[in-house]
Amino acid sequence: MDVTDGTFRSEVIERSHELPVVVDFWAEWCGPCRMLGPVLESETAARAGTVELAKLDVDANPAVAREYGIMSIPAVKAFRNGHVVKEFVGALPPDAVGAFLDELTGPSAAETLLEGEAVGEAVRDGDYEGAFDVLLAELETAGPERREQIRALMVALFAELGQDHPLSLRYRRALASALY
Repeated sequence: MDVTDGTFRSEVIERSHELPVVVDFWAEWCGPCRMLGPVLESETAARAGTVELAKLDVDANPAVAREYGIMSIPAVKAFRNGHVVKEFVGALPPDAVGAFLDELTGPSAAETLLEGEAVGEAVRDGDYEGAFDVLLAELETAGPERREQIRALMVALFAELGQDHPLSLRYRRALASALY
């Protein structure tokens, strides 16, 4: 689907709470964009129902391009839960685009690490803050191996939320303080 400065919030940000949305930032004059576009379309079509593709013409929609710091195109950003969680710049071959989408649609590193964790239910309910608080409290008395497991889980949760998410920013600092 084509998105604009006016529809970006509803079509990408809000929709990304339901399933991942990949945004192709492109322009008509961009040769590599014309090469990447069909690859993205084909690879997302092969994963129908698990990821959605949105295309934003940066020339016609400079506000969103500026907001997301698009300096070079083609640029592709994947949104989940309203935040950028993965991205790349440049035209990639189909297998690399497929791997990018598979990482986005498959179980995340956080989902894999959450198996058997007490905080898994809190995360599934969207209570990341509660999960981070529990993990930080456990970190205080954990041995070296468990400390590394907690660190890896929190880093994976930061990536799932998006590196610029307010909770990621706040708890990344708290984790660093607790570890070092």
